[in-house]
Amino acid sequence: MFSRARLRESMIAIALGLVGLANVAPVMACTKLTYLDANGNAYHGRTMELGGDLPWLLTYFPAGQTFESDVDGVPPLTYTAQYAMFAVTIPNRAPTDTSPLTANELKVVEGINEQGLSISILAYPSAAGTQRQLDVTQSLLSVNDMGSWALGQFQTVEEVKAALADQAVVFTPAAAIGGAEAPVHFVLNDRTGATIVVEFHEGEMVIYDNPVGVMTNGPQFDWHLTNLNNYTHLSNVDQSTGTFGTLPVNQPDSGIATASLPSSNTSVGRFVRAVYYAQFAEKASDPDGAILTLARVMNNFDRPKDITYDPPGSGGGEGDALAMGDTEYTPWTILADLSQARVFLRTYYGLNYTMFDLSQLADTDELKVMPISAIDGLGSDGTSALLSVDMPQ
Repeated sequence: MFSRARLRESMIAIALGLVGLANVAPVMACTKLTYLDANGNAYHGRTMELGGDLPWLLTYFPAGQTFESDVDGVPPLTYTAQYAMFAVTIPNRAPTDTSPLTANELKVVEGINEQGLSISILAYPSAAGTQRQLDVTQSLLSVNDMGSWALGQFQTVEEVKAALADQAVVFTPAAAIGGAEAPVHFVLNDRTGATIVVEFHEGEMVIYDNPVGVMTNGPQFDWHLTNLNNYTHLSNVDQSTGTFGTLPVNQPDSGIATASLPSSNTSVGRFVRAVYYAQFAEKASDPDGAILTLARVMNNFDRPKDITYDPPGSGGGEGDALAMGDTEYTPWTILADLSQARVFLRTYYGLNYTMFDLSQLADTDELKVMPISAIDGLGSDGTSALLSVDMPQ
């Protein structure tokens, strides 16, 4: 059982972590891809790539949970979750014994709802910029609340697109990153395999249908699609023999097909590699096999510390903002089975994935929260561990 004492110790660690983040601007240089199995069922994998760590929390929000999105100068936008959600969140403030965190203070970074809609927040440096003039008589949605707003109320990406046509979204300070405005964009998937990208390029919201189901970071999403024109030669078929003049050549090993894949961990390189793996990975015939295949695919985007190093002041890091540390690494990886509403998580300090079954979690109507460090090395099914959390009153 994840006891109240252990939860309190973890909350203290989170408080210290938030204090330590007061003067930094972390980035989320991440990779997300969609995988379809042999039956057309949709899954997604996502790595979090970061130049440091944040006080990540695993959070279950029950259906019926109410939220308020606060933007200075306008009435708060109030909404109620129609669907249960499981998410990786970051707290908007440090908790105390007498003032535990509320659902409204837990900001979704990655999540899925019981209807199979998922959302991922990724770094996007060009989000910064002057936003268009908005009607301050309407309720505005803070970009920090996009995750709970979308997952709580909608089943498909088409529903989200339609709702965003009438809902103004604005950038507001995020306490977890020292009060800065987080430069981000969003990727949403649903059970049909449909994917959209929501970007705020220089302050203007643009929604793209995503025909490849992949996203990394900058430049703009449509630039990444155009760049794929440079890779029409990619194939998973090895060309292992050839002739140069009168010299016959023969590749003595398999795998030459990947020779022209970008090898760097830049956003552009990761995008092309993710498209390749999503396109050509084996199409498993059952959900468990699909998750195993997806896990192997995502291993190609798992970054140990110090594999790349950005000296201070060198301008490295996504969006020239690698302020938390000098090496980007992967603090966690997530796999989602959208048809069965199952999530699998692995941290930097664990070799195995821990499974969370949202259909089982939905049996409770209580908010449940535990630090992601609770699954370091855990593996197997984490549902009972989360359900057993003794929340402070």
